[in-house]
Amino acid sequence: MLFMVVESALVPFPSELIMPLAGWMLISDQGLSVWFVFVAGLMGAVGNTIGSDVAYYVGKWLGRPFLNKYGKYVLISQHDLDTADRWFTKRGSWTVFIGRLLPLIRTYISLPAGIAKMNIWKFNIFTFVGSFIWSTGLAYGGYLLGEHWETLRSAMRPFDPIIAAVIVILIGLYVWRHIRHLRADKKKQAE
Repeated sequence: MLFMVVESALVPFPSELIMPLAGWMLISDQGLSVWFVFVAGLMGAVGNTIGSDVAYYVGKWLGRPFLNKYGKYVLISQHDLDTADRWFTKRGSWTVFIGRLLPLIRTYISLPAGIAKMNIWKFNIFTFVGSFIWSTGLAYGGYLLGEHWETLRSAMRPFDPIIAAVIVILIGLYVWRHIRHLRADKKKQAE
């Protein structure tokens, strides 16, 4: 549970290693029933929710003032912050839920939810449910694979570059859009 707190508090400590290891060493290797996988999933989800709350509050208390002051240097405008607020008001619950089921994104989704000041109760419910599904699945994989639990992370590793590439492409589109808007604004001001 402690490792899952760390994993969700903006520290990239892979749950793909933590939970399969729990499924093997704490359940399978001890001769416990497969039903203990749900206990491992519950502990993982509780840890994720606690760690996610830390990241959420960092975003809520520090994120907006920081971005209001320095956001222009990383191409984040007030308009972008307002758009994120509207997004998390309308679709934040599902964004958090789906984000909890995606490697890499799951570690960081709490920060924008906090910056947008998403409803904390909805945030915690969808974080817990998504994390429970994720943690239980990984623990069960470790339970089934036993001492070969590392192969679960190896099986998931091919998706990391795809997710990273999508993130890089989205960031590139975001920067291109902002540069285009800045040029258009300068052109309007010159006229």
